[in-house]
Amino acid sequence: MAYCTLTLNSEDYVTTLTLNRPEKRNAISREMIEELNRALEEIELSPARAVILAGAGAAFSAGMDLNYLREFPSMSKADIWADARRIAGLFRRVWSYPKILIAAVHGPAIAGGTGLATLADFTLASPEARFGYTEVRIGFMPAIVASFLVRQIGEKRARNLLLSGRLIGVEEAFQLGLVGEIVPAERLRARAKELAEELAALSPLALVHTKRLIVSFSERELDHQLEQAIAASAEMRGTSDFREGVSAFLEKRKPVWTGE
Repeated sequence: MAYCTLTLNSEDYVTTLTLNRPEKRNAISREMIEELNRALEEIELSPARAVILAGAGAAFSAGMDLNYLREFPSMSKADIWADARRIAGLFRRVWSYPKILIAAVHGPAIAGGTGLATLADFTLASPEARFGYTEVRIGFMPAIVASFLVRQIGEKRARNLLLSGRLIGVEEAFQLGLVGEIVPAERLRARAKELAEELAALSPLALVHTKRLIVSFSERELDHQLEQAIAASAEMRGTSDFREGVSAFLEKRKPVWTGE
């Protein structure tokens, strides 16, 4: 299957899925979301037992695409809800993906990029990696990812990251548990491949059932929270602060908040 925003490369039981918009710092577009879902489905039906998620160029993913952001203020209410569901569906699929998923993060992974990177089973990162849930900086809210992040690092630490919108380095991400291993940049892909091969050598049935069990512990509660998050995200997009934040970001100026 051909893709415009991704590349797939399979070797033995390991498939590497690369975000391939280096000229846009692998920003997440609507097309990329659709292609990620298709690619994950294709890999799920393949003999692959482990998947490496990586980014081409200087960044893992810089978050939402600017052209995508430009569309938000003019969307209809139905489109806003559909878009929030589309993003939530992708993140939930990554979180519950039945095959082993390893993220290899070599540069910035911002906003939605942080979500993709840290929802993998294993997140490897180079010292140059940066992470952050920066949505509040543009009058938006990291609603979808909040449900996952609270589970990963606890409510207090999640508040610190989500409410500040600050960027963190790889050492802090490691201390928080968002990154499992720090690897020199020149070794990152090779180490991800080594780990993928080690895991692919284990019983695929045991791995699938173990992941399914882990997901089952919290999926009912998570799905309920995601519905709340989708509603909150859709509502926020209708506010003046959101429109102002997006406009200021695109125009490279300081926003003027009204609180409305």
